[in-house]
Amino acid sequence: MIEHTKLYDTNKKVSMTKRKENSTNNINEIYWKEHCGISHTLAVLGGRWKINILSYLLNEKKLRYSELKKRLVGISERMLIAKLKELESDGLVKRIVHQQVPPKVEYELTPLGISLHQILDLMDKWGEDNLTKTLV
Repeated sequence: MIEHTKLYDTNKKVSMTKRKENSTNNINEIYWKEHCGISHTLAVLGGRWKINILSYLLNEKKLRYSELKKRLVGISERMLIAKLKELESDGLVKRIVHQQVPPKVEYELTPLGISLHQILDLMDKWGEDNLTKTLV
């Protein structure tokens, strides 16, 4: 187990630990991600920003980093970079670097990313249809 500590204004140490590798929660999470399609899909798409990034790229095909940043109101540069790296490592997004000055980087969906089009449309429709029926 890796432990990190931070000092806050009260000079009280607050421990922030990562989940133990052999904890029941971790074992269950890994099992369901590997054996359940819904769990795997949610793990890949989960979080506040990934679906928004994917939606913009589905609709606009190719976007520069700065264009994504403008569209994702409230996202920090650090978070945007992290989410783009995760989507790239999952094989959903392709990063295109143009060798020029100033540097130009664009993002587009891979065929695997494009394959999410139908599920994202269905999620959007369900959400729109049930906005007033569910408590969030």
